[in-house]
Amino acid sequence: MTRKERWQRLLDLLVERGGLEVEPAAEALGVSAATIRRDLDQLAEQQLLVRTRGGAVPHGVSYELPLRYRSSRRAAEKQRISEAVAALVAPGEVVGLTGGTTTTEVARALAARPDLATGSPALTVVTNALNIAGELVIRPQFKIVLTGGVARPQSYELTGPLAQQTLGQLTVDTAVLGVDAFDPTDGAATRHEDEAAVNHLLCERARRVIVAADSSKLGVRAFARICPTAAVDVLVTDTGLPAGVAAEFEAAGVQVVRV
Repeated sequence: MTRKERWQRLLDLLVERGGLEVEPAAEALGVSAATIRRDLDQLAEQQLLVRTRGGAVPHGVSYELPLRYRSSRRAAEKQRISEAVAALVAPGEVVGLTGGTTTTEVARALAARPDLATGSPALTVVTNALNIAGELVIRPQFKIVLTGGVARPQSYELTGPLAQQTLGQLTVDTAVLGVDAFDPTDGAATRHEDEAAVNHLLCERARRVIVAADSSKLGVRAFARICPTAAVDVLVTDTGLPAGVAAEFEAAGVQVVRV
């Protein structure tokens, strides 16, 4: 197990258990207690957790890994999903991108398409994600519209009344949603109500809604609903999605693309 893999496993355990103690963590990962102590110290230096006398706890009550670390999780699946989503977008469209690791990869896949290398504009991208806007603004063929709002450091997303006011004045061809959960019965959702409100409005302003999510986020629920399943036109996910769950989405009127 590499250090990167060990760190990811430690953070996964921290989320699952709500806290870590050195000895049980060492036993779970099959390494020495001294290695775990060094790992926890280094993760604390990166502000990914808070060190305690005997282990570590999350930052605050509502724990969420920062985007810069979450981007490494299920990377292969996210790359395939992002390329498939990008292929669904036509030149000249107005595309709305929410924040998140998968939608960030969608932005990169759009930037890499040869047929979008020129145009005036080749695409108009509306986003509330600071990192997505920062990556795409250097491409002169893309017109970038960034909402206002209050920035969340974990996800780089802008939320609140200013973001909603901007989106309320725009019309979008395709909205690409990153979600924390998407269930055939309960719809698309996220952990934070402020993000859900902005993403819900983006869905309302779009002619077509695409959910881009790996299979670990499907068939589960999260705290704040973004939109009902019927509001989603296409789900792009990986081949890990069970056939039975895929059939439930299709029965609800969602086109399912597994890559």
